[in-house]
Amino acid sequence: MARVYNFSAGPSILPEEVLKQAADEMLDYQGSGQSVMEMSHRSKVYDKIIKDAEKDLRDLMQIPDNYKVLFLQGGASQQFAAVPMNLMVNGVADYIITGQWAKKAYQEAKKYGKAVAVASSEDKTFSYIPDCSDLPIDEDADYVYICHNNTIYGTTFHELPNTKGKILVADMSSDILSQPVNVTDYGMIYFGVQKNVGPAGVVIAIIREDLIRDDLPEYVPTMLKYKTQADADSLYNTPPCYGIYICGLVFKWLKKLGGLEEMKKINEKKASILYDFLDSSKMFRGTVEKKDRSLMNVPFVTDSDDLNAKFIKEATDAGFVNLKGHRSVGGMRASIYNAMPVEGVEKLVAFMKKFEEENS
Repeated sequence: MARVYNFSAGPSILPEEVLKQAADEMLDYQGSGQSVMEMSHRSKVYDKIIKDAEKDLRDLMQIPDNYKVLFLQGGASQQFAAVPMNLMVNGVADYIITGQWAKKAYQEAKKYGKAVAVASSEDKTFSYIPDCSDLPIDEDADYVYICHNNTIYGTTFHELPNTKGKILVADMSSDILSQPVNVTDYGMIYFGVQKNVGPAGVVIAIIREDLIRDDLPEYVPTMLKYKTQADADSLYNTPPCYGIYICGLVFKWLKKLGGLEEMKKINEKKASILYDFLDSSKMFRGTVEKKDRSLMNVPFVTDSDDLNAKFIKEATDAGFVNLKGHRSVGGMRASIYNAMPVEGVEKLVAFMKKFEEENS
């Protein structure tokens, strides 16, 4: 069977080149006579895999030397607890609520200190990014927290909030490596890799060294202390070895492509093809305020639930899969991550035009 165009929000499409290389190396990784799945994480062969992955990520994002890169597990959702446990020195943090994941992170943080929602777009089903130019930042806030790109709702921060000198922590699970990032704007960035980087099961944290503390409350589990992981170079226990290996292949693929500046151009091209069609269509429309649109996740609807369902079914039959919107918002959503080729978006739009002609 031919490969489909996979518009899933995560786990999501991976570069075909990467999958082919992983297949070629499945039984024998570079003459080692074993699969990466089978090798000891303490071996010299694996040590090079994880160190190369870190180096390539540092090169791609131009991560300064005073930031640690940690390969963790438990997904981004585990960081909802780990962040306040590690970073709440004064026991206060400010959260900007722009979607379900930021809201869950905020609710989790309330278990460990005073979490304050300083802005929210929940009043309009998270269809926009609130004005963050003059927020009521708490004087004692240890950090300000954002979810940089909102997978479910298709919004993104094109301008960072004014944190009034407080460190910024960002969940970048769904748009990491889609464009250049100035790492020094953040105290910490973390991301689950299953949307834009690799298979589910790995979360990567990029954290400024001065924020990695030893004087944490007794209740903080050893495994959730950033210091535990940093001191052991992400090898305190067995890491998700194979997932990290795939991430490393994706980093090399991105470097070969020309890096994040080049990736941004490709992503902007894909997004404009889809948004331009939505803006001109009489049947389909986007659901997000134009100024806050995401490059990665594009939600859209027709005016009828029956028509939405018909479109999803016919699109799936035609090889455009996982276009159903999140259950909390309905409609459709095309996730056009780095690995989605331009032709995938062009063909989707051609299919949408044909569907509109046949059903209007």
